[in-house]
Amino acid sequence: MLDEQETLRCLRAAKAGDDSAKEYLLTQNSSLLKSILKRYLGKGVEYDDLYELACMGFLKAIAGFDESFGVRFSTYAVPMIAGEIKRFLRDDGSIKVSRAMKRSAREINRYIEQYTAEHGTQPSVSELAAAFSMEEGDVVITLGSARMPLSIYEETDYKDEKSGTLADRLPAKDGQDEMIDRMLLKSAIEKLPEREKKIVFLRYFRDMTQSEVARRIGVSQVQISRIESRIMERFRKELAE
Repeated sequence: MLDEQETLRCLRAAKAGDDSAKEYLLTQNSSLLKSILKRYLGKGVEYDDLYELACMGFLKAIAGFDESFGVRFSTYAVPMIAGEIKRFLRDDGSIKVSRAMKRSAREINRYIEQYTAEHGTQPSVSELAAAFSMEEGDVVITLGSARMPLSIYEETDYKDEKSGTLADRLPAKDGQDEMIDRMLLKSAIEKLPEREKKIVFLRYFRDMTQSEVARRIGVSQVQISRIESRIMERFRKELAE
C-alpha cells in the first residue's frame, strides 16, 4: 500500500477528475479491499461481485474524503467499503445462493445417494470433505445452501462423532473480523467531539467509573451517563450500517 503522502497526492488528483489516479489508488489498495470482503464470503455472493462492491465503496470514499478530517484515508475508507457490501446484502433481501454452490450441492447429494446405496449408511462430513477435496465447513455450507436460509444452530442431517450443528462445524475465526471491527470502532471514535472522545477514553481505556469521569470533566455523573448512552447508541447505528 502507498504511504500517506503519496496517497494524499493521488487523492487530490482523483478528486480533480484524474481517472488514472483513481485506478492507481484502487490497484495499490487491493489488499485492503480483499481483507474487508473476506468477512462476507460464504453469504451467497460471488467473490467477484463482492470485490466490485468493495471497489464502489472505495470510490465513494475517494469522493467523500476530506483532508481536514485529520484521519488516515484507510481509516475513513474501511467503513465506507464495509457499508457498501452490507447495504447490498441487506437491501438485496434474503441470501442468494450462487450457481456454483448449487451445482456443488447437487454433486455432493448424488454422491451421498450412491454411497448410501453401497454402504447402507450415510457418509460423514469428514468423508465428504475428503471425497470432494473441500474443507468440512465448506461441505456443511454447501449442503445447507439447498435450503437457505437456515439457522447455524440447526441439527445437520449428516453427523459424525464431533457435533451435530452447523455452528460447531464452521471454521474458527482467524481474527479478520476482529481487526476490521477495531478499525470501524476507531473510525467512529475519531468522529466524536473532543469532550466525548475524552469520556470514551477515560471510561473504556482507563477503566474509570462514571463518577470519576464526571469529576475529571467537571460535570455531574448523570450527565456522563446520558452522554455515554448517546455515544453507545451512535456507535451501534454506525457499526450496523
